[in-house]
Amino acid sequence: MPELVFFSGTMDCGKSTLALQIEHNRSARGLQGMIFTRDDRAGEGKLSSRLGLVTDAVEVADGQDLYGHLVEHLSQGNRADYVIADEAQFLAPEQIDQLARVVDDLGVDVYAFGITTDFRSKLFPGSQRLVELADRVEVLQVEALCWCGARATHNARTVGGHMVVEGAQVVIGDVDQSETVGYEVLCRRHHRRRMTAATARAGALSPDVLPVDAGPAADPSAHPVHQ
Repeated sequence: MPELVFFSGTMDCGKSTLALQIEHNRSARGLQGMIFTRDDRAGEGKLSSRLGLVTDAVEVADGQDLYGHLVEHLSQGNRADYVIADEAQFLAPEQIDQLARVVDDLGVDVYAFGITTDFRSKLFPGSQRLVELADRVEVLQVEALCWCGARATHNARTVGGHMVVEGAQVVIGDVDQSETVGYEVLCRRHHRRRMTAATARAGALSPDVLPVDAGPAADPSAHPVHQ
């Protein structure tokens, strides 16, 4: 049975890489797919990964009917054996409904990839609708890591390395951009404390650093020198 599958995870966990791998595996078997994306880091009409892989895609516009686009594509004698929707968190809820209709009415598998929550830990509307409608939600097992080494579970927006919690939900940026708007993945503890890698390095005393007590062996008075 065809499915609507939502692959979710934090930034930097390999979502786009998996989307490109699915595209490669199916095209190598002679299948043809339709790739939708929006606001990819590589520019308009591109699906790219941080590993440097990139392919062409259909850039989704505001209000675009994805079901209608696919029906028109098929009516012109073209094939679409599957659909990939990357950056699905940026799609409108009604566009997610259209992807579900592609599965139900056209019998085509749809693989959607996206971030579940924004930099404020609030659900993206597109991701929320995917959680509500998807036949399966797959959390990617390639774990991104916080600067402290713990599993990263939250996305943080940074300006000059400092975490910010105000602003528009969608601002295009990338990880490790120190001078402009960038993004960093953090564990819940450091997201709550708004502690990025840059602010952790800058702090003279960190609440995460336990005091070191060397004990009496490090106290010179505990070891009198015998003449």
